[in-house]
Amino acid sequence: MRPHRIALRRSGAVTQSPRRSRKRASAVAEPPPDLHKNHDIYFVPGLRRGLLALETLANEGAPMSVAEIGKRIGLTRSSMFRLAYTLQHMGFVEEVPESKLLRLGARVLNIGYAYLASQTLIETARPDLEGLRDLTGVSSHLAILDRREILYLSCVQTKSGFLSNMNVGTRLPAYATPMGWLLLSDRSARELTELYPEREFVPLTDQTPRNVGQLAQRIATAVAAGHAVSHGAVEPGGSSIAAPVRDRSGRVVAAIDVSAPDSAFDLALFDTRDVREVMETAGRISARLGFAPEAPRKPASRRR
Repeated sequence: MRPHRIALRRSGAVTQSPRRSRKRASAVAEPPPDLHKNHDIYFVPGLRRGLLALETLANEGAPMSVAEIGKRIGLTRSSMFRLAYTLQHMGFVEEVPESKLLRLGARVLNIGYAYLASQTLIETARPDLEGLRDLTGVSSHLAILDRREILYLSCVQTKSGFLSNMNVGTRLPAYATPMGWLLLSDRSARELTELYPEREFVPLTDQTPRNVGQLAQRIATAVAAGHAVSHGAVEPGGSSIAAPVRDRSGRVVAAIDVSAPDSAFDLALFDTRDVREVMETAGRISARLGFAPEAPRKPASRRR
């Protein structure tokens, strides 16, 4: 697949409020110069610039334009364009839908996922995943989207004999999995087409969507329900329930599920208790990440 080209804003930087402008004016903090006698020989300026760009996006906590990032780290427009193009081509940054702004991509998390096991997302989710495992009696998992695949970051094994074969580091095609449908839910129709240019998907089972159109239907169904249920979607004779995890902006940053052979579930409770527990668990993890769903508005009382 050809990488998507980043379009520069010809009109220059986006106008910001005074408060935001002051924030962007601050430079990225760097460690003091290395006094190693061979520093000039070993130091790679291009790598430094790429890492500074990623660090700038991370510190900003909000999408930025190519020009804004370049100004922050002291690069010309053309140099920053090439750097941003490379980072996007590799999946370390991505374009925000319907804009030319950039944000961090999932591949940032893919660097050393074993190290991430000690970080915020997995630490935050682990107790709830353990509780979900205990309530349902089957293994629970946490995964993120890495371009066209889901990447498992956590697996809490059941205490029964039905051990999960979806371990940390396992990858599956996002188009073929319930967690993948939820993780793709923030993508527009155009983005899905660019992500999957092939006319037909390679199926995992007879339930795998055959093309982008069928994938969009699965995503829409999952979004409307707030979860995704499958019976045999990934493996024949297996079932799962998945729900999205959101950050403070409402973006889907991860998904959790419970999955096991059908015989490991109490099928009488599958569509009631188990679905409810998975959704509530995802809600608790999202809340710890700062997500606060909007409360339904009360109708205005009429004056008499």
